[in-house]
Amino acid sequence: MARMAAADGTSIIIATPHQLGNFGRNRGQIIRHRCAELRELLDRHDIKLQVLPGADVRIEPEMIAKLKSGEVLTLADRHRHVLLELPHEVFLPLDRLLDRLKAAGLTGVLSHPERNQGILARPRLVEPLVAAGCLMQVTAGSLTGTFGSQAKRLAQSLVEQQLVHFIATDAHGAKSRRPLLRSAFDCVSQLVGHETAVDLCCRNPAAVAAGKPVDIKPRKPAPTGWFRWKKVG
Repeated sequence: MARMAAADGTSIIIATPHQLGNFGRNRGQIIRHRCAELRELLDRHDIKLQVLPGADVRIEPEMIAKLKSGEVLTLADRHRHVLLELPHEVFLPLDRLLDRLKAAGLTGVLSHPERNQGILARPRLVEPLVAAGCLMQVTAGSLTGTFGSQAKRLAQSLVEQQLVHFIATDAHGAKSRRPLLRSAFDCVSQLVGHETAVDLCCRNPAAVAAGKPVDIKPRKPAPTGWFRWKKVG
């Protein structure tokens, strides 16, 4: 997977094993230790890829306290951005959680909103979350159809509405759900232009990896006029 990612043009990966929920055994210190071991292995094999510790965090009541203690990891272990995972089957209101994260000096990043069944049923849930300061991370495979036509349509729509801040591989293996971004980068370029593709695949992720705030560009107003074109059928 590391060789594949490096050959595709990726230089930094944040490892995001699941934490909390059914993954209570994944402790922060274990993840840090495993990432350090992996970095040594990559160096020995001369693979030009930096791997940083992080987690995809299931939402539960003690999450904030565990983030503060370091038991649950922020992205790149920088104590700034938290990757949040909703249950796939339902949408849970995030308003109070986002407020609590903000009070703790943290920013929430919602992973794969385009694959959440609640959001698929009500896509308008995304815009107020973004307005409340939640950043959105879409999976590369969703843009190219790996997760089906519904996820693809929503992912592309969110990109076109400027409601996405990161494209990530959500990679799980070398044969399926591979650590490849190039096709998704090209898709974003076609949808909204090269510069936005660089923002979503390069600049914004690099800011998170460095523990810096993400430069959120103002959304451009939707075109207005006498006529609105609609796709028929």
